[in-house]
Amino acid sequence: MTERHLQPLLHDLVGTVLAPTSALGDPAGQIRPTGVQGVFHADARVLSRAELRIDDREPEALAHGPAGPHGTRFVALARWLGDPGPDPTVRIERTRRVGPHGLDEELRVVSTAAVPVRATVAVDLACDLAPIEVVKSGAMATPLKGGAGPSGEISWTADGITVTVTGDGATGHADGDRALAPRLSWPVTLGPRETVTLRWRLRVHDPRAVVAAPVGEPEWARPQVRADDRRLVRLLGRSLDDLRGLRLTDATAPGDVFLGAGVPWFLTLFGRDSLWAARMMLPLGTDLAAGTLRVLARRQGGRVDPSTGEAPGKILHELRRGEFSLDDGLRLPPAYYGTVDATMLWVALLHDAWRWGLPAAQVEPLLPHLEAALGWLGDHADADGDGLVEYVDTTGHGLANQGWKDSGDAVRFRDGRLAAPPIVLAEVQGYAYQAAVNGADLLDAFGRPGADRWRGYAARLAERFRASFWVDGGPDGPRPALALDRDKHPVDSLTSNIGHLLGTGLLSGEEEARVAALLTGEALAGGFGLRTMSTDDAGYSPLSYHCGSIWAHDTAIVLAGLARAGFREGALGLADGLLGAAEAFDYRLPELYGGDDRDLLGRPTPYPAACRPQAWSAAAAVLLLQAATGLYPDVPAGTVRVAPLAGAELGAVAVAELRVAGASVDVAVGRDGDVVVSGLPGRLRITTEPVTGKAVVPGPRTAGDNVALPR
Repeated sequence: MTERHLQPLLHDLVGTVLAPTSALGDPAGQIRPTGVQGVFHADARVLSRAELRIDDREPEALAHGPAGPHGTRFVALARWLGDPGPDPTVRIERTRRVGPHGLDEELRVVSTAAVPVRATVAVDLACDLAPIEVVKSGAMATPLKGGAGPSGEISWTADGITVTVTGDGATGHADGDRALAPRLSWPVTLGPRETVTLRWRLRVHDPRAVVAAPVGEPEWARPQVRADDRRLVRLLGRSLDDLRGLRLTDATAPGDVFLGAGVPWFLTLFGRDSLWAARMMLPLGTDLAAGTLRVLARRQGGRVDPSTGEAPGKILHELRRGEFSLDDGLRLPPAYYGTVDATMLWVALLHDAWRWGLPAAQVEPLLPHLEAALGWLGDHADADGDGLVEYVDTTGHGLANQGWKDSGDAVRFRDGRLAAPPIVLAEVQGYAYQAAVNGADLLDAFGRPGADRWRGYAARLAERFRASFWVDGGPDGPRPALALDRDKHPVDSLTSNIGHLLGTGLLSGEEEARVAALLTGEALAGGFGLRTMSTDDAGYSPLSYHCGSIWAHDTAIVLAGLARAGFREGALGLADGLLGAAEAFDYRLPELYGGDDRDLLGRPTPYPAACRPQAWSAAAAVLLLQAATGLYPDVPAGTVRVAPLAGAELGAVAVAELRVAGASVDVAVGRDGDVVVSGLPGRLRITTEPVTGKAVVPGPRTAGDNVALPR
């Protein structure tokens, strides 16, 4: 029987991150030579083992918790040492801190014993320099031989990467049987109630890495938040720490910062993920958006190449140092363009950043890339010319599905059958409509031709969508299909995809209300957030990657769409689910989690291979904060719409240091829904509209002063 390699589980590991370095170990602090445990630099595992021993015995794990934004502290006991009796008197505090070029650990042996303590402290090491795709596939990698140097130094070199471990005052052992499992050791003697501190460090020299650590502090503001629901405060704080740790630059152009997608599989540039995360972060400033737009613009497609999925004007899907290959036949080139939506999301981010106040001097250099992106939409996104955007992998070894739900079984009919490609996804048509309209607005605003063409494109797309996608949902009534298949048959399952249509402009008000009702029903919203597929569909499974699980970013996007359109009750339900999940996961939201009903365990079931932290899951906290405050600026038009979700149900929320047009803005929403906004630039006036969505536009206000807005 052929051995089946299984993707390693992640849900019970403890991650410590400062990109491009990350460490994954068990709750005891050990990094064991199994599964996905290890220290990773970019997309290579630079240390596969770091196991602490006291007299060749493992300490007994007691607790762990954060030690700053890029550190973790583990506490363990050595009960065989110290005073006799039931109370432990020797403990070990292991503090791990990750930096952009490696890792530092501090080992404190603390004695409260009345007798002297003598022991040998050791850290057993190994390095395999396994590529991330080998680790992800569950395959075993062979450890490399280490070499001992002076002053407790051990090093490994392969594939252009050099890894060096140094223990201050330690003895390095890497001879004979220890060549594949080197050891650092320290003899320790403590008098009564003494403490000794030992240190070791890992450093990586990796000139072939395609991503690098940015210089300086984050580009975004860190708002101060007070809220009746303290979960929101805790979630935002942990999320901003994680986002700080996910910052990256392109090694060839280090001036622009973007967010790596997630630890451990995707800590690199991902078009869709990086774009969505930057878009969610706009309430904290436009610098991250600008950096992300420029990084992707520099790698925008310039030719037709079926082997990479490249086409003129197309935005990259992902960037690696080498080919990304898995046992299932997937083989992606280092620069891969197999995404149907990143190009349209690039346009949406440029437009939204402009509305939040991205200066014209930063927008204008990107306009040729905007025109190229629209050109891809018009000339390459609709291969069969039917007026809709579709995708198909023509290589046989690329991604079979190229929307955000990119697993091979993600597009299913209600009876569970897989749809055959080419596939026309519902939400992609919404993205295309929005990109065309947004692109037209930008072209007009900057005096460039072509706006009428793209508004006409959008009108035709809406007409085609309305004729092709709406299906009879049985007892649930009419609804948009998930997709169209190869034969243009509607894929009639009920999924979260349709929630991404909210706010794109593709739907009428009546259609949005219908979609909102479907999204907030028990079949989709009965878990801790929004299920990716309805429990009524045959393909539903609560631990399916895209057919029943819950994704934090997906829930937040739909929640924000509901809130902005005035569907308050539905948005509040999803917000409560997301905050409940955050609490269960210690406020570090994973990439996804199980879609079980809330009452099954009283907490969400972990998805065992989910990335954590993940950029768009962490950025979902900022999108939730924006929905709570209801701040929607249009700086070019001189307006800021205020329609908060906070109030009686969510409670009061006060936020200091949001960013609009570069200015620091404070928003306070009371329990009664009254709003006070301060700090807006004087050229901006506030408009309000009730939660019904019917616009009520008051006259100009004095925007630089405190402005009280009654509900």
